Amino acid sequence: MNSEYPNVATDVGTQRRLRSSAGRRSLSRMVTFVALVQSILSLAHWFVYQTWSFFIPRAATPDANALRLALGLLSVSFITASLLAHRYDNSLVRAYYTIAAVWLGTLNFLFLGAISCWIFYVAALLLRVHLNLPVLAAVILGATALASIYGLLNARRIRVKRIAVNLPGLPPSWRGRIAAHVTDTHLGHVNGAAFLRRIVAMLRQYQPDIVFVTGDMYDGTRADVAALAAPWLDLAPPFGAYFVTGNHEEFSDPKKYLDAIRGAGVSVLANDKVVVDGLQVVGVYYHDTVNSARLRSILQRALLDRERASIFLSHAPYGLAIADELGVSLQLSGHTHGGQLFPFTWFTRRVFGEYTYGLKRFRDLLVYTSTGAGTWGPPMRIGTSPEIVLIEFA
Repeated sequence: MNSEYPNVATDVGTQRRLRSSAGRRSLSRMVTFVALVQSILSLAHWFVYQTWSFFIPRAATPDANALRLALGLLSVSFITASLLAHRYDNSLVRAYYTIAAVWLGTLNFLFLGAISCWIFYVAALLLRVHLNLPVLAAVILGATALASIYGLLNARRIRVKRIAVNLPGLPPSWRGRIAAHVTDTHLGHVNGAAFLRRIVAMLRQYQPDIVFVTGDMYDGTRADVAALAAPWLDLAPPFGAYFVTGNHEEFSDPKKYLDAIRGAGVSVLANDKVVVDGLQVVGVYYHDTVNSARLRSILQRALLDRERASIFLSHAPYGLAIADELGVSLQLSGHTHGGQLFPFTWFTRRVFGEYTYGLKRFRDLLVYTSTGAGTWGPPMRIGTSPEIVLIEFA
C-alpha cells in the first residue's frame, strides 16, 4: 500500500514537519516577546524602587524587604494575568487580570513621577538650590495616585461625539440620517457584557439608522463570546449593523468571534461590499488592510461606483492613498485609542500623524478615526476620552 502511494505518505509527513516547525517558531517568538516585555516591566519596577529609596527617608518607608517583595510580585502580575486570561475565564482570573491591569497603568504614572523626581533633583544641584527631597517625592507620588484615579474614572465615562459629513453622490434618502460608529470595545476580562449593554442603551436613546463597528469588539482573552455580543440583540437599527475585524479578533482563529457577532444580529463584512438603500459599504479584514497589494485587490473587486457615496470600514487608518484612489468617500477606523494614556498619546501621534484621531481629509477622502469606547491593558485614559460617534449625513 505504501509503495502504491509514496507521494501521499511523503506529503503527509512533510506537512506534519512543516506544522511542527511553524509551531516551534511561533512558540519561540512568543517566549522572546514575553521575556522582552517582562524585562522592561522589571526594570521599570526597579527604577521606581530605587527612586523611592533615595528620596524617602528610611524611617518613613515600610520594611525594605517587604517593599521589594511586593514590587517583585507586582512586576510579574500583568504577564501572568495575561497568560491566565488567555486560558481561563472565571471570576478569580478576571479579578486578578483587572487588578494587574490597573497596576500597570499606575506603574506608568509612578515611572513618570520617578523621572520627574530626578529631573528636579538634578536641576536643584545645577542651580544650587536646596530641595526637600521627601516633600518633593511625596508631592509627585501623590500626583501619580490622583492621575491613576482620574484615569480610571475618565475611562468609564463614554462620550457621544457628533459629526456631520457631506458625501458627494449621497443618495437623497440618506440626507439627515444618522450612522453610529462604535469601535474598540475590547470585551473580555475587564469590559464585560454590562459594558456593551451600556453602549447599546446609549445608542437606543439616539436611534441611529445604521451602525458600523470597526473591530476589536473583543479583547482576545478567553471568554463566552456569544454572551458578550448578546446585548447587540437589543438594538435594531433600520438599516442594520455591520462589523469588520480588528487585530484582536485575529490573534487566533476569528471564526468563534464572527459566529457570535452574526448570532447577535450584526452582519460581518468579510472583504466584501453591500449596498444599503443606495449607500455602498465595504469592509476589509484587518490583516488585509496592512497589506497594500491585498487591500488594493479587494477594493478593486468591490467595484465601487465613483458616482455614488461609499463608506470603507477599516479597523486602522491604513491604506488612505489606496482608498482615495479607488473612489472611497468616507473611511471609518479606530485602533489607535488616540494613544489612550500619556505619554503613549505622543508615540501614537508619531505613528499615525494627524489621522490618530478625529475627522480629517486625505485628498478627496474623508477619514474619521475614533478613540474607541473601551481600553486595552490599563483601564485608564488620560489625554484621551472614550467615545461613540454619531455621524449625520448632510
